[in-house]
Amino acid sequence: MILVTGGAGFIGANFVLEWLKQGNEPVINLDKLTYAGNRDNLQALANDDRHCLVQGDIGDSALLAQLLSQHQPRAIINFAAESHVDRSIHGPADFIETNVLGTFRLLEATRAYWQGLAAEAKADFRFLHVSTDEVYGSLEREDPAFAETHQYQPNSPYSASKAASDHLVRAWHHTYGLPVLTTNCSNNYGPYQFPEKLIPLMITHALAGKALPIYGDGQNVRDWLYVGDHCAAIRQVLGRGRLGETYNIGGWNEKPNIEIVHLICDLLDQARPRQDGRSYREQISYVADRPGHDRRYAIDARKVERELGWRPSETFETGIRKTIDWYLAHPDWLARIANGSYRAATTESVLA
Repeated sequence: MILVTGGAGFIGANFVLEWLKQGNEPVINLDKLTYAGNRDNLQALANDDRHCLVQGDIGDSALLAQLLSQHQPRAIINFAAESHVDRSIHGPADFIETNVLGTFRLLEATRAYWQGLAAEAKADFRFLHVSTDEVYGSLEREDPAFAETHQYQPNSPYSASKAASDHLVRAWHHTYGLPVLTTNCSNNYGPYQFPEKLIPLMITHALAGKALPIYGDGQNVRDWLYVGDHCAAIRQVLGRGRLGETYNIGGWNEKPNIEIVHLICDLLDQARPRQDGRSYREQISYVADRPGHDRRYAIDARKVERELGWRPSETFETGIRKTIDWYLAHPDWLARIANGSYRAATTESVLA
């Protein structure tokens, strides 16, 4: 049994689906089901008794203690986080509450549980914290990619809150001996991503005939990682990573935002042409840059390859085609987000 937090969100849901596709170890899935937590992401598991979705907050110490005592997981994988930079600029309090205080409470509940385990179970237990490359700050064009030893220099409320959570995880290992692992990933993309992020936003706006807003000059560079590759890397780190270590996970795909948008437009021109025969590129619109917008991120993922043998299997070109095909094939999923009905259903807790 494993406990996954934030497992109804984009990366977490992909991880849960892939985990159960790969084997039969059950998953307790704890998710607060805020706007980005979507039960529809887990619809394929609706009748699968290996999976149980519990609506709850990682900041709820009593709930955490009860779940851990009842289900006795051998590992916790923490995806739970507020993660959208724009939202953190306009409302940073939620990011401090979830990413900092929530992580603290999750660590404390985990420590109490872990200390009470029998010797063998205690030795086998793992706590894997999923974080971001944004904690490292911004790179200039010629700077080397972020290695695990790079200084933390967060520039947004979101990245600052994630940096704080990373430091807490490290401290709980060095102070209390909690067997932790941390991963810092580059920009993910793929199925089930909430359409406020760049790639699904461009796809959905293009299909709806809306403007495709590009911040600044469009030359902000990101390293793009297909979500399925990220999930595979997390499995490797969980199974074989060295305790207390950080592993950077990247796609070896540095591209400026405008290049991403151009490629999406070109692929949509082929797969779903506009009725007027014109290119989706005509919908591109440049808007004022956001505050504290980091210029470039790049991940040096040599450590995880060297120690654990992981490399991404998707190029950006193969991954983006899969992603566009998925969104084109799932208009109902998008429609339920657009009209808000994806949040209407209730969830029965396993504790009820």
